Amino acid sequence: MLFNREDKTDLTITSVDSNTIRIGEQTLTVSTALTADRIIGEWRATPVDAITITDLQPVLADEPELLVLGTGSQQRMPPKELAFALARRGIGLELMDTPAACRTFNILIAEGRRPAAVLLLD
Repeated sequence: MLFNREDKTDLTITSVDSNTIRIGEQTLTVSTALTADRIIGEWRATPVDAITITDLQPVLADEPELLVLGTGSQQRMPPKELAFALARRGIGLELMDTPAACRTFNILIAEGRRPAAVLLLD
């Protein structure tokens, strides 16, 4: 799936499929975490159903207002405690499949918001 935007930034997600995510000029073949300001890097944490707030510390260091969690080709649910822990920090959580998460991240960036994303590949 390809995405088009007229005003591209280095962190615009331009395409995604089950094996790759293209962010700006970089093609990534691993699950990835990023914020409005930077690509954090490869996501090597636990599976979606076991993610904890501790796993997200590198992502939360940039103080995002919202975490977009792309769970692969299908939406999967993290532990309920994760949403509560994020809410206690004033951070929203949006869950969706990874292609939808990429589109959502781009929209939030275009709106001038401060999202973070964890984008899982299958």
